[in-house]
Amino acid sequence: MVIKLLTTIFTRPRVGLLCIVALLALPFCSIAEEKVFFDALGREIRLGGSPARIVSLAPSITEILYYLGLEERVVGVTQFSYYPPEAKSKPKVGSYRDVNVEKILELAPNLVIATADGNEPYVVELLEEAGIPVYVVNPRDIEEVISTIGKIGELCGVESRARKLCKALDERLSAVKKKVAGLRKPLVFLQINLRPIMSVNRNTFHHDVIQTAGGINMTADLASTYPRISLEEVLKRKPEVILISCMARGGRFKKALERWMKWTDIPAVKNNRVHLVDSDLLDRPSPRLLDGLEVVAQLLHPELDW
Repeated sequence: MVIKLLTTIFTRPRVGLLCIVALLALPFCSIAEEKVFFDALGREIRLGGSPARIVSLAPSITEILYYLGLEERVVGVTQFSYYPPEAKSKPKVGSYRDVNVEKILELAPNLVIATADGNEPYVVELLEEAGIPVYVVNPRDIEEVISTIGKIGELCGVESRARKLCKALDERLSAVKKKVAGLRKPLVFLQINLRPIMSVNRNTFHHDVIQTAGGINMTADLASTYPRISLEEVLKRKPEVILISCMARGGRFKKALERWMKWTDIPAVKNNRVHLVDSDLLDRPSPRLLDGLEVVAQLLHPELDW
């Protein structure tokens, strides 16, 4: 570690000096006081107590921390951490793809929570060299999102609160499963990008939402996690429901919906089953993914009494 730190000082002087400051600022903890955790990548994380200064490296993590009532401990977040609204006032440490390590070190956190598929590995390495514990999450379906919330709660010393919240989420998940059980499953095309048209395969929590809500993901078996889809392919496959993951701001998503309505050979268009769904409810592995699940279930099965 010392050699790596010296290398950092010579190649990136400011970051190296901040690493030294961060190391000196860390509170002394005896080995007996430490708790050992393992993150989603199997990495060992040692904490000397409940972390009082936490930096979140993704909007979904920020949502989880606020959901657990840990907002007072959050000292830094990434761009687009605008939910809940109070999170917008927290210091920003860049975007989750372009994290500002120097800013994180200036905030002197004693825990950073990162994502495996969003944050660059070198960020984790630099922070660890500075002696800052980094816990990496990687939920791939709804159940893993809920278990991630529980693990973060345990990590931060609020296990009891986390268990109650996770139990409530589990009950909502079970309720949807029970309601759609045995129903015919419509073929669903989820559009997550407008140009080029893109969707998701089975290795995503989006897929799990469609499947759990009682639908069949049209692009589940494609090789790419986020495949590009041609208009011709959609016309050929004839989905019964089209869902467009949309942001609240701007009218381009409404225009995308209107473009689909020209293709009346598609059953979803013919039966007026092309819908806009708030991307925050589908694209973030946070507690609001359960909101997204319930919305999608209602759209796929409007015949039920919701």
